[in-house]
Amino acid sequence: MLGATLLAALADLRGLKIPNIYSLIIIVAFAVSYGLLWTFGREDVFSSLLSHFLSAFIVFLVTLIMFALKGLGAGDSKLATACALWSGLSGLFVFLFYMTLAGGLLGLSALIIRKTKPFKAPAEGSWVAQVQAGQSKVPYGVAILCGVLASFIKLGYLGPEVLSSFLLS
Repeated sequence: MLGATLLAALADLRGLKIPNIYSLIIIVAFAVSYGLLWTFGREDVFSSLLSHFLSAFIVFLVTLIMFALKGLGAGDSKLATACALWSGLSGLFVFLFYMTLAGGLLGLSALIIRKTKPFKAPAEGSWVAQVQAGQSKVPYGVAILCGVLASFIKLGYLGPEVLSSFLLS
């Protein structure tokens, strides 16, 4: 899941596009992880399935509105929704807070890059190239990755107890 989110963030940096496959991988990884943990008696790792679905639904509604207002791309909306599925309601605030904070820092960075044009030859089509050309764009996939990492830490998903649940002996 983290690998797919990282790849989505990198794709967003390179060309401001997030392929749908990353969101699909994240959703499938959640279903498999939830199923495996439930099967092996570790259902305590996640909140209730309803909590996870509600979290994803809330993020979908908010990001859909942002997409309609041209404040967010469709790929960003799909990626944020897929990642919110992992947070559940108990990790949603942390996910949204750090995602928003990172998004704000990226926006500030975009303003500085657009004004100062510090890169001599950025890769064609990249976020930096587009911003230096005067466009107002932010690779929100990077912000989503920051929110995911913060929520995973808060929820304990990266702790040894949870990680060892996936090692079958």
